[in-house]
Amino acid sequence: MKLLDKPLKAYTTYAMLVLLASIPVYFLMVDWIWFHEVNEHNLIVTESTKQNLKSLQLSNAQLDQATKLWSQLTPETRLREVEKLAADSTYTLYRKNTYIPNKGFDRYHGLVSYFELNGRFYSITVETNVEESYETIFGITAITVVFFVILLIGFIKLNKHISGRLWKPFYQTLEKMRSFDLSNHKNITFEPSDIIEFEEMNAEINKLIIGNVSAYNQQKEFTENASHELQTPLAIVQSKLDLLLQDPSLTNGQSTIIEETNNALSRISRINKNLLLLAKIDNQQFMDKETFSVLPILNDLVKTLSVFAADKLIHLTAMSDSEIEGNKMLVDIMLTNLLMNAIRHTGYDAEIVVLLDGDQLSISNKGDTKLNTDRLFQRFGSISKHTPGSGLGLSIVREICERYGWTISYDYLHNLHTFKVVFLDSKFIPI
Repeated sequence: MKLLDKPLKAYTTYAMLVLLASIPVYFLMVDWIWFHEVNEHNLIVTESTKQNLKSLQLSNAQLDQATKLWSQLTPETRLREVEKLAADSTYTLYRKNTYIPNKGFDRYHGLVSYFELNGRFYSITVETNVEESYETIFGITAITVVFFVILLIGFIKLNKHISGRLWKPFYQTLEKMRSFDLSNHKNITFEPSDIIEFEEMNAEINKLIIGNVSAYNQQKEFTENASHELQTPLAIVQSKLDLLLQDPSLTNGQSTIIEETNNALSRISRINKNLLLLAKIDNQQFMDKETFSVLPILNDLVKTLSVFAADKLIHLTAMSDSEIEGNKMLVDIMLTNLLMNAIRHTGYDAEIVVLLDGDQLSISNKGDTKLNTDRLFQRFGSISKHTPGSGLGLSIVREICERYGWTISYDYLHNLHTFKVVFLDSKFIPI
């Protein structure tokens, strides 16, 4: 949901609640006004009738005839003789309309008033048909809903029209940020805006980009220098140790020490290369992307690594291939690390099963002990004390998967280690 659509939704909900709350208020208000006006009308009719009867100065016989005739002509205004005077009163009732039977029941509001004429007591009853409130409320509600819909449509149209102009600088900035590439060394220039908030945002983003480009260049320079400065002395020390091993005067103890030192240097060299690789991945120095299939890379790796794992059987099964987009070198490194991890943790004369099924790749091997899942993908995490490595292979796998939005998981079931990679957004290729 876009930013401007959120307040529009809130405003619409608020307006709807106000509309619903207004319906009973309308009902009570209209009903009160009608009863007030009807009472006033009945009172006027009653008082005018009293005054007109008194002004005529009719005899009792004439008054009896007039009363009888009155009741026949206007049944809703009854005039009759009573025994004594009483206080005026009002009433409301529902009665079937005798003149229009199809209309059903109507609501009437009446006023009963008492007066004295020619020494006799009379009561006059005036009734007025009151239009049903709910019918009027229904009409008012319908009209209100219509205008509410018109208002809502106007809000939506105005919102789109205003947001198109108001947020244009924001979307321009967003598009420039999407196209920004940290490795191509191109500066971003933002379009000027007459809105202070957008100008401040562009200025802060520009500062952030300049800082990131500077940090990227410094880290890239460091990794390049470190790669050269560290690998050279390590290679020199290793060559010197190789020369010492060729000295015929060495004792067996000295040869053992040199061999152990040489192995430690090899491990340091691997750690150094892996650390530099992680730094390059973090610095996004592998920006090139291409679309390629996973199966050919797996076939080449299985053939190559089978030479180094002569005492183990690597069995590759492909149900279907998967076409992915990424840096081919990084994918090769990721798959190599997963296979080397399986080889390292597989016993003698055991089988390593590699299964590629569409967007899922699983590598399984037998093992007696579950790996330490708490530090499995952490840098320098000791996943197994029996087969120590550099501690960076699986962390590199995780970094590569996170870079492309893939998922990596580990499971141990029935003495079987299984690492599974799911290539999201990949293209299924049947075999």
